[in-house]
Amino acid sequence: MIHFQHPAAFFLLIPLALIALWLARPGRAMAVAYSSTDLVRAVADPRRTRWGRFVPALRWLGAAMLVVALARPDIEHHNSQVQASGVDIMLGIDVSGSMQARDMAKDTASGQSAAAAISRLDAAKEVVSRFVEDRPNDRIGLIAFAGEPYLASPLTLDHDWVQQSLARLDSGQVSDGTAIGSAIASGVRRLDAQGAKSKILILLTDGQNNAGKIQPSVAAEAAKALGVKVYTIGVGSSGQALVPITDDHGRQQLVAARVDVDEADMKQIAAATGGTFYRATDTQSLRAVYADIDRLEKTTRTIKGFTQHDEQFAWFAMPGLFLVLTELGLSATRFRRVPC
Repeated sequence: MIHFQHPAAFFLLIPLALIALWLARPGRAMAVAYSSTDLVRAVADPRRTRWGRFVPALRWLGAAMLVVALARPDIEHHNSQVQASGVDIMLGIDVSGSMQARDMAKDTASGQSAAAAISRLDAAKEVVSRFVEDRPNDRIGLIAFAGEPYLASPLTLDHDWVQQSLARLDSGQVSDGTAIGSAIASGVRRLDAQGAKSKILILLTDGQNNAGKIQPSVAAEAAKALGVKVYTIGVGSSGQALVPITDDHGRQQLVAARVDVDEADMKQIAAATGGTFYRATDTQSLRAVYADIDRLEKTTRTIKGFTQHDEQFAWFAMPGLFLVLTELGLSATRFRRVPC
């Protein structure tokens, strides 16, 4: 953007315009007696008169450009450099069939829970999406797991990609089950490979470890040894919940199924790695869980701002001076004006 360092200089244009108008005002009609018009025919050449009218305009245009030059115009270029926080966060989300249980209330814009229930997975995706938005300087990755874990997004500062990967999560993409230990081991391995100063795994599940080759306690010990802090979240109501299933005819029905979170294992994993276990039975409490983790793992954002000024003084001063000198030169030639 164009910026003027001395904008007060533009006030000089006011007296400049007044002087120009004063000198351009019509004068008194003059009459000179001649015995023959042949003596002044050359002076009255209409072509010279027509071009001569524009010569004084060069002076005022040049003077106006010099005033603009005095205002010191420049073009500003703003740059800001954001330093990453050095915190790597791997998000582990359970996508097993039980995560389709519809016992979570959808949040409205006002923050009040709506009456319509949504699935645990949809609620988790909504809350995690806002968590990602609130961590712009952290590298964030995403691991989904059911009967086995898979990498949905590597650790990256490209949070748009993380958001797209999060939106694509759904049940049925891998074999069903809940491989908590394998999911923790996979997340720890990804975090350790990056060598960040602070490594965090946030694991969300609604069930018990019943699949995979690695026990949660073994994975927790590995996380502790590699300096990875694990936060565990048990989501969903206790006891029975309505879970959609598809029958042999392709029709979807809601059936009551019992899904219990293994709170003992979740607490043990979190305690062993220096993290915290949370229980979220609705969308509001789930949001509070991620807000608390965000507060506990808050880092200072460092932003360095730079402003570069490209001086434009010469682009106005040189043409202005050229026009003034041109006017003075032409005034001394055939375009000179005879004073009245």
